[in-house]
Formats: sequence, C-alpha cells, structure tokens
Amino acid sequence: MLWRIFLAFTLIPLIELYLLWKITLATSLPVTILLVLVTGFIGSMLARSQGIRAWQRFHAAIGEGRMPAQEIQHGLLIAFAAAMLLTPGLVTDVAGFVLLVPFTREWVRKYFAARLKNSFQLQVTTFAAGGASRPAGGSDVVEAEGVRPVDSNPKGVEFRQ
Repeated sequence: MLWRIFLAFTLIPLIELYLLWKITLATSLPVTILLVLVTGFIGSMLARSQGIRAWQRFHAAIGEGRMPAQEIQHGLLIAFAAAMLLTPGLVTDVAGFVLLVPFTREWVRKYFAARLKNSFQLQVTTFAAGGASRPAGGSDVVEAEGVRPVDSNPKGVEFRQ
C-alpha cells in the first residue's frame, strides 16, 4: 500500500509536468496557464453544484429515516474530485471531471464499494436478553472488603470498626 502511495505521489506529478510542458511547446505559456486556470475554475463550479446536490440528497435520506450511506460515498467522491480539480495538471483534471459526472461517479462508487466489501470480514456477537442470572436460593447479600484511606477523612463520613 505504501508503495502505491509513493508511486502516485511521484509518477502523477511527473506525468502532469510532462503534459504541461508538451502543451506549452505546442501552444505557448500563457495558453497553458489559462488552460490550467479555466479547468480549475470550471471544476470548482461543478464540484460546488454537485456537492450541494449531494448534501440535499443526504438530508433527504435522513428525513426519510434511512441511513445515507450512498449519499456519504457520493459526497466523499465529490470532495476528492474537487481536490483533484484544484491540483494543477491535466491528468488530475480529467480524473476529477470523471468523478463529477453522476453516472461515472456511480460506477466508481460501486467499484470501490465492492472492493471494500470483499476486504472486510464481519463478525457478529449476540447476547441473550435478560442479562446474568443468579443461582437458585442465592441471597441479596454481597460480600466485600473495604480499605480505609490513610490520610483522608471526608467530612460527614463515619468509618465503622
């Protein structure tokens, strides 16, 4: 897992730099900067609208009395998409836009939900109602020993010998 994270944080920026460099060579530096700014702006607007829609669905699910699991998953994917869109580069922008489109986001959500479902093991422990029972013929007397505090005598407390 750590290896994958390392590769993601090293390879993706290198690919982004390479693509931005190629676009700059094919066009010009101002066009490349404008492209990065425009995709970031459009992406943030789309992420905002999709986030508001996911928030409304979340509240609707709560109002209906059901667990908003899918709504939470969509919200997390939208937040991830927004972070990717705010990161300069074309690969992250494409991935962010893919996560903002509702039907592709649903496909990604189902894919990761299936992978997570297969990676967890569920263990259930049940307890019988009624709690612990006392043996027949037992009394209500509980035997215990106490220890007297050495230097402490709270007001109003009497110790029996």
